[in-house]
Amino acid sequence: MRPLSTLGVHGSAWNSANAAAAGVRRRLRELRQEQGLTLQQVSDRASIVISMLSRLESGKRRLALDHIPGLAAALSVSTDELLGGTPASDPRVRGEPITRDGLTMWPLTNRASGGLRTFKIRITSKCRRPPPRDQLRVHDGHDWMYVLDGRMRLILGEQDLVVQPGEAVEFSTLTPHWFGAIDGPVELIAVFGVHGERSHLHG
Repeated sequence: MRPLSTLGVHGSAWNSANAAAAGVRRRLRELRQEQGLTLQQVSDRASIVISMLSRLESGKRRLALDHIPGLAAALSVSTDELLGGTPASDPRVRGEPITRDGLTMWPLTNRASGGLRTFKIRITSKCRRPPPRDQLRVHDGHDWMYVLDGRMRLILGEQDLVVQPGEAVEFSTLTPHWFGAIDGPVELIAVFGVHGERSHLHG
């Protein structure tokens, strides 16, 4: 078994390796204590003699790479967590709402290059009059919408549709289109591709 602090490193790298090993020992003790586990319980789970585990925690014995998987499993964490890897990123979406042309759009997904994005949209009663037919939006991709509340008007080519709460629509955005309110505010969930997002958010 090769000690964690002797993996062929020299000089300043040696100091860094020793610091990393010390961090793992500290993390090992912290995780055990956070979970209310005794040395005996962890040693049984990791199949490591209790005296060796005690010396590993105190730094009296060098921690070997072979110890890591068993100790991580004993503490119900990943090896990355035990080694002090980068903490998981915050999964919450914190995008600011965007308001334009009678629409307020809240992003429900983080930006992903080349991917789809989901928005909650509120259409105010100000957005009730469509532009002339020759000015309807056209762009690459598909739009998907699900109406939560209110009645939405959707002009899609030659079709003039009323979309009720609980109804969903999906269409090619190469077809000239427009959506707005009929007689009051509308709330919906929409999924846009790159071109749809650019068209509806930025005009």
